[in-house]
Amino acid sequence: MSEWLHVHEGHAPLIVAMPHVGAEIPPSIEPRLIDPWRARKDADWWIDQLYAFAVDLGATIIRTTISRTVIDLNRDPSGASLYPGQATTALCPTDTFDGEPLYQPGQEPDAAEIAHRRAAWFDPYHAVLRIQIERLRNTHGRVVLYDAHSIRSHAPRLFDGALPNFNIGTNNGATCAQALSDAVAAACADTTFSSVVNGRFRGGWTTRHYGEPARNVHAIQMELACRGYMDEPAEPFTAANWPTPFDTARAAPMQAALTNVLQACIAFAQEEKP
Repeated sequence: MSEWLHVHEGHAPLIVAMPHVGAEIPPSIEPRLIDPWRARKDADWWIDQLYAFAVDLGATIIRTTISRTVIDLNRDPSGASLYPGQATTALCPTDTFDGEPLYQPGQEPDAAEIAHRRAAWFDPYHAVLRIQIERLRNTHGRVVLYDAHSIRSHAPRLFDGALPNFNIGTNNGATCAQALSDAVAAACADTTFSSVVNGRFRGGWTTRHYGEPARNVHAIQMELACRGYMDEPAEPFTAANWPTPFDTARAAPMQAALTNVLQACIAFAQEEKP
């Protein structure tokens, strides 16, 4: 694949997609930003390392290295909001989750640049995702697309209070069979971590676009609160304290829980179809 798009093809009927783990910003864009650290602050930090065990489960892994500030691969390419009436970020974000501007005045991407970024990154990512979905569906009949994300536990502009550790999204049951949602919720409940189904996060564009239970493509999003696997500073987030390093021992309990979650997804996909 390309230098920014990485695919590990597995044999199990499970795809783990990681659209927001990247922190790379092209040299043509970075000088236009107010603060490069600010532009990377909202990445899904260390998700690729957290889910590294998924390879041993036979999962197909799709991840990118490009920053979500360049283009958000989990937004509606038309520009339509996933959460009408609620704060969110755009296909090519111009502010952070906290509402801070990303670009110097007058340096924001215009329509032509947004179209260019879509062609360069969004379209290839989703082309690969479609190919892998069909490869596994043709082999297994049923496939689970698991969209893996994380976010700081507190983001007052987006939600009140602290998020639960596990935030399961199925767009209110539209993107996967109830049996899959129940199995994932049960795996989460059988831990010391808190969880919710279709709370503040109901699944992004990827989950909503590809989840077609009638075609045996079942999509589910998992948004993890970062505190479940890494330290979050109590003081304001700055370049000096965020992100904290990935610590294998610190992340081990969450990895054990996520192993059960992904095993539940595979077990669902392998069930005999009616």
